[in-house]
Amino acid sequence: MKKLLVFSLLLFMYSFTYSQNQSINLNLKKDRDLWQKFTYDLGNMAGGMGYAYSRPLHWKGKQLNNLAYVAAGTSALYLVDDHIDNWANNWRGDVPRWLADYGNEYGSPNNNFMITGAVYLTGLISDNPKLRRTGVLLISSASASGLLQQISKRIVGRARPKADVGKGTFDPLHFDRVFNYDSFPSGHVMLGFTNAYILAKHFDSPWIKAGLYTVGSIPGFARIVDRFHWVSDVVFSTALSIFIVEAIDRYLDTKYDQKYNDKGKKKKIAWDIQFTPQSFGIVMNF
Repeated sequence: MKKLLVFSLLLFMYSFTYSQNQSINLNLKKDRDLWQKFTYDLGNMAGGMGYAYSRPLHWKGKQLNNLAYVAAGTSALYLVDDHIDNWANNWRGDVPRWLADYGNEYGSPNNNFMITGAVYLTGLISDNPKLRRTGVLLISSASASGLLQQISKRIVGRARPKADVGKGTFDPLHFDRVFNYDSFPSGHVMLGFTNAYILAKHFDSPWIKAGLYTVGSIPGFARIVDRFHWVSDVVFSTALSIFIVEAIDRYLDTKYDQKYNDKGKKKKIAWDIQFTPQSFGIVMNF
């Protein structure tokens, strides 16, 4: 009986030790897989940024036409920037302060990266491929937009409306950021609309998409209300954010199996740019 008890105790201890080792091995494997996914995603974030920056070198036909339309439309709006800023003085005071504050905060870099980082980490830890890919697209698009607009601000050096020196005043080519001479393009607009545009990819309903686009446009509206940006800054930045998201999303198609909506082939929303002597606009077809 004593020998049987000792044998049983040894068997129990061995079984417990083996199960603990197995649990540790599983946890190590899980951590290793998580780390591999994380480093893979980091590589794709960097690759997506590089892909977006390199696309202009490969533009042909329609892409060059769209570039011409954006340039022409931005130039046309530049001609009326002062008039729009003066016209806005008639209703600036009527805009609810909470709406303007929301637009300014939603498009700020700190808040943006907290949100995008939370989305990515949730997808990574929960092993949700679609959410993880969304996080990769959010972070890489925001990073590409943020870096591009920071460099562009210093090169262009356009005065903000609140500087009260006119739409055509520039102080270009500075390594350091010059206060009130960093109007073009708008980082808040690019970050705010980038997030909304990416989230809208998860939905097929044009009404939900339109709602998200509207929310994503609030930072641009707020920046005009508070005289941080001209309307030409806002429109150009919106078009640029769409280009960056679409370019990086196309790159990620080659890196991930999961897309946002895999419910069969459905008609996609198509964006186009239209320019006539009387009008300029970004058109959504669905």
